[in-house]
Amino acid sequence: MSLSEPVLNTSPEVSDEVRKTTCYMCACRCGINVHLKDGKVAYIEGNRDHPVNKGVLCAKGSSGIMQVNAPSRLRAPLKRTGPRGSGEFEEISWDEALELATSWLDPVRKSAPEKLAFFTGRDQSQSFTSFWAQNFGTPNYAAHGGFCSVNMATAGIYTMGGAFWEFGQPDWERTKLFMIFGVAEDHDSNPIKMGLGKLKARGGKVIGVNPIRSGYNAIADEWVGITPGTDGLFISALIHVLLKAGKIDLTYLAQFTNAPCLINATPGSPEEGLLLRDNDDKTLVIDRASGTLQPFDKEGVNPDLAASVDMDGVTHKTVFQHLADQFLSDDFSPEAVAERCGVAAGRIKAIAAELARVAFEEAFEIDQPWTDFRGKRHEKMQGRPVSFHAMRGISAHSNGFQTCRTLHILQILLGTVEVPGGFRFKPPYPKPVEAHPTPHCHSKPDCPLDGPHLGFVRGPADLALKEDGTPARIDKAFTWDNPLSAHGLMHMVISNAHAGDPYKIDTLFLYMANMAWNSSMNTRGVMEMLTDKDENGDYVIPRIIYSDAYSSEMVAYADLILPDATYLERHDCISLLDRPICEADAAADAIRWPVIEPDRDVRGFQSVLVDLGARLKLPGFTNEKGEPLYTDYADYMVNHMRRPGIGPLAGFRGNGTESGRGEVNPNQLERYIENGSFFIEHVPAEATFYKPWNSAYQKWAVDLGFYDKPQPYLFQLYVEPLRRMQLAAEGHGDRQPPDHLRKQIMDHLTPFPVWHPPLEDASVDTEDYPVHALTQRPMAMYHSWGSQNAWLRQIHGRNPLYVPTKIWKENGFEDGDWARVTSVHGEITVPVAHMAGLNENTVWTWNAIGKRKGAWALDEDAPEATKGFLLNHLIHELLPPNGDGLRWSNSDPVTGQAAWFDLRVKIEKVKAPPESQPAFSALKSPVGTGPATVRQKVTS
Repeated sequence: MSLSEPVLNTSPEVSDEVRKTTCYMCACRCGINVHLKDGKVAYIEGNRDHPVNKGVLCAKGSSGIMQVNAPSRLRAPLKRTGPRGSGEFEEISWDEALELATSWLDPVRKSAPEKLAFFTGRDQSQSFTSFWAQNFGTPNYAAHGGFCSVNMATAGIYTMGGAFWEFGQPDWERTKLFMIFGVAEDHDSNPIKMGLGKLKARGGKVIGVNPIRSGYNAIADEWVGITPGTDGLFISALIHVLLKAGKIDLTYLAQFTNAPCLINATPGSPEEGLLLRDNDDKTLVIDRASGTLQPFDKEGVNPDLAASVDMDGVTHKTVFQHLADQFLSDDFSPEAVAERCGVAAGRIKAIAAELARVAFEEAFEIDQPWTDFRGKRHEKMQGRPVSFHAMRGISAHSNGFQTCRTLHILQILLGTVEVPGGFRFKPPYPKPVEAHPTPHCHSKPDCPLDGPHLGFVRGPADLALKEDGTPARIDKAFTWDNPLSAHGLMHMVISNAHAGDPYKIDTLFLYMANMAWNSSMNTRGVMEMLTDKDENGDYVIPRIIYSDAYSSEMVAYADLILPDATYLERHDCISLLDRPICEADAAADAIRWPVIEPDRDVRGFQSVLVDLGARLKLPGFTNEKGEPLYTDYADYMVNHMRRPGIGPLAGFRGNGTESGRGEVNPNQLERYIENGSFFIEHVPAEATFYKPWNSAYQKWAVDLGFYDKPQPYLFQLYVEPLRRMQLAAEGHGDRQPPDHLRKQIMDHLTPFPVWHPPLEDASVDTEDYPVHALTQRPMAMYHSWGSQNAWLRQIHGRNPLYVPTKIWKENGFEDGDWARVTSVHGEITVPVAHMAGLNENTVWTWNAIGKRKGAWALDEDAPEATKGFLLNHLIHELLPPNGDGLRWSNSDPVTGQAAWFDLRVKIEKVKAPPESQPAFSALKSPVGTGPATVRQKVTS
């Protein structure tokens, strides 16, 4: 008898409509197909036509369905009725909410606009929010980059016109050796995973440098469990070995970097240490053929790396000679750095040898002619199949800026940037510092700010200082304390506002910034600052407006809540003016649009800002008659012009066929939606590599509106703006730093990167606090949004402190044990777990898993609130007192980036408490708690 097989429907209908948009579950911004059933989200999958993910989607993206259905979603505008922190609110109408916000903000703008501090978290509309703040007139605007990765971005821009992730990617098709530093599972997760798959399939090698063997390091062919904060020293040793062996690309250095440029060596001169320039301000080199001084970009010039010139009895040498003198010092020999880095000298030499072998012995050429900026035609493109990637693990240290610079110099010395097989820029990058604005801070009542808030300082004249020399910004960005703070210092806003230093503010306006919990150093202290009252019984920070889509910990501390829509219910613009989604071979941008309508009384925050801009009659949001220019954010996306022909969206402009530049197309959003919610324009073949020096690329970039004229430039091994700051510290120039900061500027703002131990090491007794403590972003969660997601909580519902074998054995830990972890700032008591793949003096945990009771619509006994925890309670925005009478910022002295990963602790076994400590009282939730079980079922 034959067997009877059941009849199965292997392809059930999961939807009756599919709408294509852009994911928001991390910053990767993948294309997604949203399946709808009876108007509700039934299923989310990757869009195979999308240039970023090509159909691949991670757990976060697939779980977006639970984000849209989260019980923690805010439901209507809220006005505080009880004390701050009580969570007591009443629902109000949008008219009342916007009238109240206007009544607070309008007098501020008309009298002292700097008394508004407007800071946004990990949103993706910073071009727009900064435009709003600029027209309001406050100098106090920035986003989350100051506590995330400003060291990486700023070091990359100053050195080579771009950095990792949003600025570029490895040449995944050709690279053979991929080395990553301080990366777990980072922002660009799907493209990196896809690239790693290609690399592994070709037999390529991955070297992971990270104290923790997780994420991409877990699949690395070689893992280097480095001591936290020593990456810059380790990279310097690699450079030392390569220079000593002569394994560097001299032709690349001579042609495309400032290595052959001459440094003024006149002792005591206000020009000492600056680059020699001609009357047109062009840096000068010695031409090898003629032996004469010539501007670097003169047609036919062949710069000499080893040249020198005598002028007025002083010898001026090239950047390259100075660089070699520094890195060939015995201080950077593998033997000298091995113990501090936790990496054996022999292993350092072996890694350097492998980098050199692949870069030079496996070099290749592509038969693609191109013409450089000096007019020289090249018949081929030289490939070097070594690429690098790094992120927050090396940047979130007080030595992070110079560490990132050192890594960029390593890439450049090997000739692996913007060449086949190496690191490639994503349009609209690369851009030299000169293509970016300088920061602006001059504020007047009832007037817009005098220019963009954020930018790149060229010297002391660009600092954000008032006439009396005091900081113009509440976060003290762009001051002598941290001159190159290109992303602002969001982590300092609340403590500075509370202290009234440099001045008091009236209103703190935050968007998507969970500053009362996981986004703050000194979390308990920040909560106290938000609720503190003065001697008159008034709040020290008078008014707080907050916008979020969810009932986060920060909600309880605001006076007015403007509830945001979720990412499938609103318009968003992923703009080339801001944070593009490009890959290296193309320029691309994207939109989000309301694929479903909200079932609550909420509005997209960007549309709320458009409405507020009109109510406040801000320039840029109203016409000469005071009438609104835009009805909502979608209208702004289509009709706003940042400059002639350039709008937020580059695709389908004019008659729908123009790219980059073009007049307004009223049907632009419809064209995006028809195309899968993205636009893409491929780089011409001749322009694909050597972008900073390739004439074809420069022309293409001008055509698309990235800049208005070709801007070829040299990579900056020697960063002259840093030397300008040092000259001021030496007493030159009209703008002088305070005396107590002169030494800091001389020691840390060096034009060649230097390494110094993390500043906390000098502020605490490292024998009392011998252990390094770190966090990593959970693979399945981007930040606190994801850790209230019903599906993702099943992957990460609690977070133990991971302890290496050495510390595990020393403390006699066993499974299920707890530990007291103490820093100079505080203590926590948490569950521990053993991990062998970990630097022997380092402990770590996932960040943002721990939740405060009452937040995120979670039960009070949810594991996130009882077993989850934050390391933030051990960290402070200030370093401990060191006896000089001053309190120094716990940040990088170059950029001000928060030094999260400098944390030192001690650890001891203790009896398990009922729940993780510290434990805080439950917040009263404005949305209640969610159901015990969340089910999502689709029927056909």
